[in-house]
Amino acid sequence: TCDFHFRLSALERFYMLFDVGCFELFDEDISPVDALHFKDQKKYIDRIRQSQEKTGLKDAVLNAIGSIDGLRVIVCAMEFAFMGGSMGSVVGEKITRAFERALKEKLPVIVFSASGGARMQEGTLSLMQLMKTSQAIARLETGGIPYISVCTDPTTGGTTASYAMLGDINIAEPGALIGFAGPRVIEQTIKQKLPKGFQRSEFLLECGMLDDVVHRRKLRQYLVTALRLFTNQPLHQ
Repeated sequence: TCDFHFRLSALERFYMLFDVGCFELFDEDISPVDALHFKDQKKYIDRIRQSQEKTGLKDAVLNAIGSIDGLRVIVCAMEFAFMGGSMGSVVGEKITRAFERALKEKLPVIVFSASGGARMQEGTLSLMQLMKTSQAIARLETGGIPYISVCTDPTTGGTTASYAMLGDINIAEPGALIGFAGPRVIEQTIKQKLPKGFQRSEFLLECGMLDDVVHRRKLRQYLVTALRLFTNQPLHQ
């Protein structure tokens, strides 16, 4: 096999991670609104409807609570197929609610990021989610709640500038594109050629921006080990 890590849906992430039949979704019925009546080539409201029909989701993230190897945990997984996983007011709200529930119930959190960044169709409402989610993570840290961030392909823009890089452990899948601005924009700005592999997970690990790059086959066990270490549980049941 080529060993390439193709993109997974949010539900596929949950089925791969949680113990069989041991998770339930929450906050799944929150829908975005077109507060700005935004229109580019299409109306924003039409883009929302099309993405909802395509994915069967209300927006670009799913929250779930369940068990991984018997450990209770809250997991958020972004859905790149929904408008490129862009972070609007609903995504920011759901991520924040997940952090708040984790703090209330004293449960660790894992977030799988897959996003093109902030959702431009929501303007400032989208940008303020960077601050809101970051503040929620700060409250998690104060409360001593573990947070593991898993960057998948791609993790870019406002997502990278907020919760995707604020975990107690920040890891990524092999070959994932991770950055803020795109490489072409950077090259045009600094008038220099970027090094090979720039913004790929292996490059970020080499530069100290990630704690590890973990193959998908080993990811579940890696997370179980990390959760057990964070929560002072035996490494083997």
